[in-house]
Amino acid sequence: MTGKLDIQPDPAALARHVADWLLDRAMAKAGKTAIALSGGSTPKALFALLATPDYARRMPWERLELWWGDERFVPHDHPESNYGMTRAALLDHVPIPAGNVHPIPTGGTPEEAAQGYERALRQAYGAEALDPSRPLFDVTFLGLGEDGHTASLIPGQPVLNERTKWVAAVGQGRPEVRITLTYPALESSAVVAFLIAGAGKAQILAQVRDGGADVPAARLRPQGELIWFVDRAAAGG
Repeated sequence: MTGKLDIQPDPAALARHVADWLLDRAMAKAGKTAIALSGGSTPKALFALLATPDYARRMPWERLELWWGDERFVPHDHPESNYGMTRAALLDHVPIPAGNVHPIPTGGTPEEAAQGYERALRQAYGAEALDPSRPLFDVTFLGLGEDGHTASLIPGQPVLNERTKWVAAVGQGRPEVRITLTYPALESSAVVAFLIAGAGKAQILAQVRDGGADVPAARLRPQGELIWFVDRAAAGG
């Protein structure tokens, strides 16, 4: 698992670089751009930058379709909600149509929420099975935990072996239940882009990229391009 390593000097430069990259990509595509978002502090910095007037006035919001790679099973106004973070940092400040925003539901049971999100993804995709020649997403943003997890693909959990469902509930491994896209859905992307910052991620990043760690992130097999957007600290200095 190698992919392109794109190193920026610091977190602020990283956010600006990725914002420019995403803007260029969205502007270059005539139709819809489907993006799977991630939670965490590094994406939050990107979202806050995209909400500034310089980017907000140029981004083709009406052509973006926003999805989420994972979510904690908490209300959307909960402090730990990935959707809630994105809404506060970005969505409340830009003219994206409400119908283009697709948060993971957190009502009913976790299993019902996962099934509902999978139905929405299948409907948007227009097919019941993923076609390797037609990605589900244009861009999938992912993070990397110090334990090697990505999205809510958590070490030691049964979800790591799920190859049929697109979305699954993860009831163990964390204090709260999670809903996550599975490997097949995350891998079905024209570009999988990891956003990683901080010296605390340097060791696991190096292990995942050189194949030296059997952790969830290392098992990902993107069908399209793989890019590691990292700051210098995460790259090992």
